[in-house]
Amino acid sequence: MPTRKKFDDAAGKVCEAVLPIKHEYYLGRGKEQAICTLSSIDLLGEISKSDLMGRVAIAGRLLSENRGIDTMIKFTLEHPNLRRIIVCGKEVKGHRAGQALLSLARKGIDSGGRIIGALAGYPTLESPVGDVDAFTRQVKVLDMIGTTDIEKLVA
Repeated sequence: MPTRKKFDDAAGKVCEAVLPIKHEYYLGRGKEQAICTLSSIDLLGEISKSDLMGRVAIAGRLLSENRGIDTMIKFTLEHPNLRRIIVCGKEVKGHRAGQALLSLARKGIDSGGRIIGALAGYPTLESPVGDVDAFTRQVKVLDMIGTTDIEKLVA
């Protein structure tokens, strides 16, 4: 494992311990849609208190281009009625998790599990190729990156 990756992984663990982030996701009553607010925690909080929760299966954040996307793939495959993921909010600086997710949806992964076209530092997934393929067939990822206005999401 490259030294920089080891350092970044260690720094991530320190951040999790020192600055725990609450409310990473909220389950809704819908079945076919999900909303991913990237790093926009205020937007996630606003969505969690809105009527949108009656129409979405889950609203959550995505902070990393690897573990976060692996978790999203697993959730999606466990919820076969899920068909759309709306990616909105502010992009995660450095990680570019939203851009990586869009690249995954459009281009998939290479033989090493790296997301083709992702600009992030470590866009390598641990999900099996079959799961990644099933994910990309099951859901359409809608690009609304940068949108933080809940009214635009409702529309």
